Amino acid sequence: MLTKGPHLFDDATRVTAGDSCWQGRTSPDYWAFVGPFGGCTAAAILRALMEHPQRAGDPLSVTVNFCAPVTEGGFDLDVRLVKANRSSQHWCVEMTQGGGAVATLATAVFAERRPSWSHQQAKFPGAAPFEQSRSFPNTPMTWTHQYDFRFVEGEPSFYGSPASPPLDAFSKQWIGDRTPRKIDMLSLMSMSDAFFGRIFLARRELVPFGTVSLTTYFHTASEELAAEDITHVLAVADARIFHRSYGDQHGELWSPSGRLLATTTQIAYFKA
Repeated sequence: MLTKGPHLFDDATRVTAGDSCWQGRTSPDYWAFVGPFGGCTAAAILRALMEHPQRAGDPLSVTVNFCAPVTEGGFDLDVRLVKANRSSQHWCVEMTQGGGAVATLATAVFAERRPSWSHQQAKFPGAAPFEQSRSFPNTPMTWTHQYDFRFVEGEPSFYGSPASPPLDAFSKQWIGDRTPRKIDMLSLMSMSDAFFGRIFLARRELVPFGTVSLTTYFHTASEELAAEDITHVLAVADARIFHRSYGDQHGELWSPSGRLLATTTQIAYFKA
């Protein structure tokens, strides 16, 4: 049942408008081991862009580079429209704290999605329904408490013996807000980083880990997503390589009806 009041996610990603500098604040409800959950940070940046009076169209792609640790407290977003034409807009956002160096650097492309020929090449991966899948238990990271993870394949096990040889890094899972919230563009942005680190699955243990760069591509317009009227997505993710302290991840977010809503790639640091 959807909440009628403010949702924790909306509180956590709230930003206040300025001329070019917007303000936000980290949330203890979306905290990872040593800083805020990257998906929540990315969603706050996207919210600033979507609420900007010069914004036109829907998000097409967002890249977020995590340059330095984000600490607890307030942050500033320097939002700049770099280039615009009749079809697209290119934006740049720099996040700073306390007047210091840039902690997060993001670029985004917005576009007017006009009616055109359409063909979905990718095949819906399929899964047991959300309601028939078991919820994954909470971890010590508070951001995981805000999502209802229901694994279909590749459920992680963090506290056993390290796997030798490494295991498959693939996972398929349902993701929804623990307190149901209608999926929108901000949801997709945050959920595109809500996959557990692939190295956790490959090694079956927790190791020091952090996303360095995240790119999400959106394959739906806002009104199409609103018409889906969904509160959870089917998410699949895998990795291709772990090498010399860095590993990749690629993922997909699907509506229960079988529409591909977003795809995502990232490069992450690990120590193992």
